[in-house]
Amino acid sequence: MNFVEELRWRGMLHDIMPGTEEQLNKEMTTAYVGIDPTADSLHIGHLCSIMLLRHFQRSGHKPIALIGGATGMIGDPSGKSAERNLLDEATLKHNQEAIKKQLEKFLDFNSNEPNHAELVNNYDWMKDYSFLDFAREVGKHITVNYMMAKDSVKRRLNGEARDGLSFTEFTYQLLQGYDFLYLNQHKNCKLQMGGSDQWGNITTGTELIRRTNGNEAFALTSPLITKADGGKFGKTESGNIWLDRRYTTPYKFYQFWLNVSDADAERYIKIFTMLSKEEIDALIAEHQQAPHLRTLQKRLAKEVTIMVHSEEDYNAAVEASGILFGNATSEALKNLDEETLLSVFEGVPQFNVALSILDNGCKVIDLLTEHAAVFPSKGELRKLIQSGGVSINKEKVTSTDKEIKSDNLLNNKYLLVQKGKKNYFLLIFS
Repeated sequence: MNFVEELRWRGMLHDIMPGTEEQLNKEMTTAYVGIDPTADSLHIGHLCSIMLLRHFQRSGHKPIALIGGATGMIGDPSGKSAERNLLDEATLKHNQEAIKKQLEKFLDFNSNEPNHAELVNNYDWMKDYSFLDFAREVGKHITVNYMMAKDSVKRRLNGEARDGLSFTEFTYQLLQGYDFLYLNQHKNCKLQMGGSDQWGNITTGTELIRRTNGNEAFALTSPLITKADGGKFGKTESGNIWLDRRYTTPYKFYQFWLNVSDADAERYIKIFTMLSKEEIDALIAEHQQAPHLRTLQKRLAKEVTIMVHSEEDYNAAVEASGILFGNATSEALKNLDEETLLSVFEGVPQFNVALSILDNGCKVIDLLTEHAAVFPSKGELRKLIQSGGVSINKEKVTSTDKEIKSDNLLNNKYLLVQKGKKNYFLLIFS
């Protein structure tokens, strides 16, 4: 597989330094991508870089994932990002272990093949590096003129930064450049990859290598992922879409991909899945014949959910979607685990009810008016039950005298009330 060609048709190639493709065609090459370790989970903003490494390894080359522990110790010097706080060593170590577990789903770290993946942390080589040594051994090779010419620095100096540009921000490209130099010297790493916003920092690294030891080094970036409407990819009202189910349930993860626009689905299915060009072209053609069936979104959501979570999680998410949109059985509802149940019905009105009222059974008409004000009056409830408009746990209520007992509860705790087709209420018993 030709790595650069693969990136081209997938829309994952933005900038590439001259000679990079020739180097990759010549021999197995080592490349790295940097990952910010500010949390103990990656989010889908990291997925493009991870897919770069995955395609790279599949093409026979050796990928390195670099955890930016040293920069994590600095935090975000601009103060712009609340996510990039100063981290202590124990937190960094914990985050690194968690991130490696996630990366193992995408990359082969454990084989005996020469191109097995590696995980490194720049804190390991920066923690004992004195400022004087850094200034003498690294700083002397890169001029201030060279650093000032970078777009990222120019933008900050030309008014983007209200408070100017801190020394730490200015020298960040040197820190990142030194990572590349270190990996070039110790791991024979010849290529750094990343998002297009990293081009300036990456090329500082190639220049530092050239000026320090005369070695060849290369750079390749992918476009920053955006949404067709210009919004930020991977951000929702509730924050990032995480790869760890503790922060984003598989159901919500699945729903994110299922709900992307047609234009975005056509781009994302190339970037975030391993499907071949032929398969994707066929899916796009099928989707265009009947866009309302959302063929692309369904396949995208399936592939990414299975890749990040599992086939079981994907199947559960599909079943859960059916429950929310009205075409599922009470049996399917009973099979939902608590995490998915709460994820599906997040945001619906909830009522806390004393479990003790079910000891001797409680009539529906009393439960839904007196103990939980789902209905404002018993008269309205009676009328809706008579017209078949009330369901409990996906089963139609046919009588106001129906009794609810504790063995009717989902997960021994919940009761799902449906009023009409779309109005849900969750009763929580404790």
